[in-house]
Amino acid sequence: MEEWKEYKLGEICTKIGSGATPKGGKESYLGGGISLIRSQNVLDFTFSLDGLAFINDEQASKLDGVEIYKGDVLLNITGDSVARCCIVPDSVLPARVNQHVSIVRGDKTKVLNEYILYYLQYKKQLLLSLSQGGATRNALTKGMIEEFRILLPSIDEQSKIVSILKSLDDKIENNRKINENLEQQAQALFKSWFVDFEPFRDQPFVESELGMIPEGWRVEEIGNISRLNAGGDKPQIISNVPLDDCNIPIYSNGLESKGLYGYTNEARISEPAVTISARGTIGDVNLRLVPFCPIVRLISVIPQGIIHVYFLYYSLKCKRIEGVGTTQQQLTVPNFKKEKIVVPEAEKIDRFAKIIDPIIKQMGIMDKEIIRLSLLRDTLLPKLMSGEIKL
Repeated sequence: MEEWKEYKLGEICTKIGSGATPKGGKESYLGGGISLIRSQNVLDFTFSLDGLAFINDEQASKLDGVEIYKGDVLLNITGDSVARCCIVPDSVLPARVNQHVSIVRGDKTKVLNEYILYYLQYKKQLLLSLSQGGATRNALTKGMIEEFRILLPSIDEQSKIVSILKSLDDKIENNRKINENLEQQAQALFKSWFVDFEPFRDQPFVESELGMIPEGWRVEEIGNISRLNAGGDKPQIISNVPLDDCNIPIYSNGLESKGLYGYTNEARISEPAVTISARGTIGDVNLRLVPFCPIVRLISVIPQGIIHVYFLYYSLKCKRIEGVGTTQQQLTVPNFKKEKIVVPEAEKIDRFAKIIDPIIKQMGIMDKEIIRLSLLRDTLLPKLMSGEIKL
């Protein structure tokens, strides 16, 4: 086996540095052709387009020192998302980063950027420990990143390691794109039927408090067509095991569970339901088709009567959901149960659900495969990056 050598990141990188937010904060994002990447865009292994900001050429010129090149590694360096990292996708270029994200650009003669990414993921716990050394907010400084030690094989060996891990990540990303497309199809059908009423234009319409709706349809409060539960405390026993091998997934704040599963029957919801984040990022809506345990910052909405869970889910996805409060905004059960949606006849709800069902099931298959592929990648990662598996 060839000898692996240890280097400081600063010795093998041509760029390590973060940017800034244009003067005026988020209100200063004037739009334009230049992406401004923030910490919310940088997830583990993948990039999120949610909330991607844009700045104009004049603003970008003041951030030329943090222009992003194709294939750069993006590393979050402050806050709760510290140590998350990914490769910038070509689709968001040209781009700059703000002060919460660092560019890590390897010297191509010594290291592959993808290898840096996987090594940082391999050593994420160490990065988190380093970030907690300050007195206040979690942070990674430029000096910490430059001094961070990385074990390197030859470029050829790096390429072999990256090809294995990247093949899994590419499949995961492909599955995500398939699911995004399926979700868009389902949302488009719901909007056509129950927002724009396109198939029902030939029947009479009547005035309602939510505007003109087909005759025979009605406006209902959420509380009249569903049962609402607020999330409880986290169960005592949790285990990082695959979804197929456990009893109940645990969800908090509307976010999809990432390997957190519990063996508990406390606060279990067995019926199909919709969950909504009630604090923090308010209004994140998710469909739950298997028994689950909701905990803090989450409201569960269980459909009743003629209301199918698919219809409820897409109805809530179409709503603008806002919290209340003067300091910390939050969504409460008493307030949310008064929100109103348009409800058609049972036959139309059932017909919609039957059309949507195969789409939802296919998305579920893709989600399970994403979980399995992610577990395989996470199992191989330390073995490959440490040289335990010989290639």
